[in-house]
Amino acid sequence: MAVSSAFVGCPKLETLLNHHNLSPSSPSSVSQTPLGLNGVRVLPKNNRTRRGLIQKARCELSASDSASNAASISALEQLKNSATDRYTKERSSIVVIGLSIHTAPVEMREKLAIPEAEWPRAIAELCGLNHIEEAAVLSTCNRMEIYVLALSQHRGVKEVTEWMSKTSGIPVSEICEHRFLLYNKDATQHIFEVSAGLDSLVLGEGQILAQVKQVVKVGQGVNGFGRNISGLFKHAITVGKRVRTETNIASGAVSVSSAAVELALMKLPQSSHATARMCVIGAGKMGKLVIKHMMAKGCTKVVVVNRSEERVSAIREEMPGIEIIYQPLDEMLACAAEADVVFTSTASETPLFLKEHVETLPQASPEVGGLRLFVDISVPRNVGSCVGEVETARVYNVDDLKEVVAANKEDRLRKAMEAQTIITEESTQFEAWRDSLETVPTIKKLRAYAERIRVAELEKCMSKMGDDINKKTTRAVDDLSRGIVNRFLHGPMQHLRCDGSDSRTLSETLENMHALNRMYGLEKDILEEKLKAMAEQQQK
Repeated sequence: MAVSSAFVGCPKLETLLNHHNLSPSSPSSVSQTPLGLNGVRVLPKNNRTRRGLIQKARCELSASDSASNAASISALEQLKNSATDRYTKERSSIVVIGLSIHTAPVEMREKLAIPEAEWPRAIAELCGLNHIEEAAVLSTCNRMEIYVLALSQHRGVKEVTEWMSKTSGIPVSEICEHRFLLYNKDATQHIFEVSAGLDSLVLGEGQILAQVKQVVKVGQGVNGFGRNISGLFKHAITVGKRVRTETNIASGAVSVSSAAVELALMKLPQSSHATARMCVIGAGKMGKLVIKHMMAKGCTKVVVVNRSEERVSAIREEMPGIEIIYQPLDEMLACAAEADVVFTSTASETPLFLKEHVETLPQASPEVGGLRLFVDISVPRNVGSCVGEVETARVYNVDDLKEVVAANKEDRLRKAMEAQTIITEESTQFEAWRDSLETVPTIKKLRAYAERIRVAELEKCMSKMGDDINKKTTRAVDDLSRGIVNRFLHGPMQHLRCDGSDSRTLSETLENMHALNRMYGLEKDILEEKLKAMAEQQQK
């Protein structure tokens, strides 16, 4: 009987039998089982010997399978443990993936820009990624930055970068070429510098602080704008206020809008400053500041083009020192035709001026040399780059404002050093606060663990006491069990709480946390809770 016919469908047993050597000491065997004509080993004709050989092969097969299963289980357990270690022992990281005026051209930033109304949707999509727990978006004319709390730094950055590529249409390789990445303390330092106006093109400008405040305002109640990221931005607001209060960084500071006015005056002949015809497209915050700084420079008349007259009327009441003429949006080209300088600052996602619009306009007045200036401080841009091909037009965007701020570089550095002391101090405080949050899951899980034991033991006790005990006794026993648990937990809880202000105390607290996690096996519970929270968040 050949093995191949007797044990078809059991290749492991067939292999063992085909390669099995009989013991030389066995009286009923030779040193090796005989081979058939086709080279397949055949079993002995003696039934007892055949049964013994099969049984022996099966035993070896069983032992082999057991060892293989044990190895597989061991590997699986190691994988589980490694995952647990990775996502519980290693704290989630705060990461910023950003592109700014310092690293990327406006052509790229405008494609990545996310309107404020879309921030909640962006947060939801980012938190739907596998390794992202929390998120926030800071999108302005000078920067597009995404702040996330990531379970894994490498995977989190990869997922966010791919998301940015998908939403903007820019290849991942191109984003990687211009992006910057900052982690944990460096990310904290960065947003504090941003809020303080240190990272702005115009040092100390106040508009960025308002934009950081807006991130918090929009994020309130949005799933995914969680404790860590919201805490980071709220602390950044505090830093921005403190830097402006305790240093002179804001003294003489200008905004993007005022820098735009300065740039226009630099490009105009000196003799035309008082007579140049000015037009502002858009009466939002940026447009309002442009008008304010033109008035400060001696401008007495400006045409403002806007969708509605309401905002323009409010600006007119606020600035009686300058004549403000309102025109509706459908008169935009006619107004541009009569202007020497056109400032654009709208939220339009498509250009308002293209080459075909501008090349038909009459030349600007002879006082300004016949050249019409378009100063575009919007992102996405309101003026297409193709307008620069028109001989009688000159186009400037936010990236060109560097020329204005280059003059006071030394003063910028001196003021920045004053602010850095405050930022370093506040960064340390924030990191200590964040460290103190690490013990919160352990506190919750330890209480839940103790409560499960209390309830189980209480039920055992009550069942032994019978059904005839009264409510007063039941309540007394229940209160007793709670009192014992609370007294038992008092010590551990005291050693798991700190305000983060004392580094030595904080270090001891984290050591205590890890010790309790190990003693009571809380780490896997914390991981399960974290994954469950992520799953629930993705379902919303």
